[in-house]
Amino acid sequence: MSQFFQVHPDNPQLRLIKQAVEIIRAGGVVIYPTDSSYALGCQIGNKTALERIRRLRQLEDKHNFTLVCRDLSQLSLFAKVDTGAFRLLKAHTPGPYTFILNATREVPRMLLHPKRRTIGLRVPSHPIALALLEELGEPLMSVTMILPGEALPMSDPYDMRQVLEHQVDLIVDGGVGGLEASTVVDLTADEPQVVRVGCGDPEPFVED
Repeated sequence: MSQFFQVHPDNPQLRLIKQAVEIIRAGGVVIYPTDSSYALGCQIGNKTALERIRRLRQLEDKHNFTLVCRDLSQLSLFAKVDTGAFRLLKAHTPGPYTFILNATREVPRMLLHPKRRTIGLRVPSHPIALALLEELGEPLMSVTMILPGEALPMSDPYDMRQVLEHQVDLIVDGGVGGLEASTVVDLTADEPQVVRVGCGDPEPFVED
């Protein structure tokens, strides 16, 4: 049975955040809210938890996980960020974007794109997600909370509890979530390339 924490979406209770982080550090799989939709997350480098998420989402080996980071300085530990990319990141983080960048050696091999050594990273603007990341002190490995065969992410924590209470360790209820994933932007080439349009406005990354 998973635990179910009702956390205030604007002023997260530190006691519950600390308990949530203990569950993550113990290898738990958690569902938590972001500024786009709810996400499934686990501790970076925890292979068992990662495999549990893969099974739950029925993901193939090649599916890219995202590292959800607290801020730009943490992000830059895990990705190679040149001046042009840094300007774009500074202007659009925190926010509902996932950026594909070339990974540094800090990124566990199992998270890398098999051929390209790239990784997706994002800095959310949701108070609960940021509080978890602040307390954890490292990124969360994450994917969108979308069930196999569904077109949209799950948005109601009570539905998640009903469907997934035996498959995850914790559901963080921060209210009803969004129905769109983040917008994905590839920053590994000379020009930004919008890979997936989600709830972040793609316009700043599209060439005129």
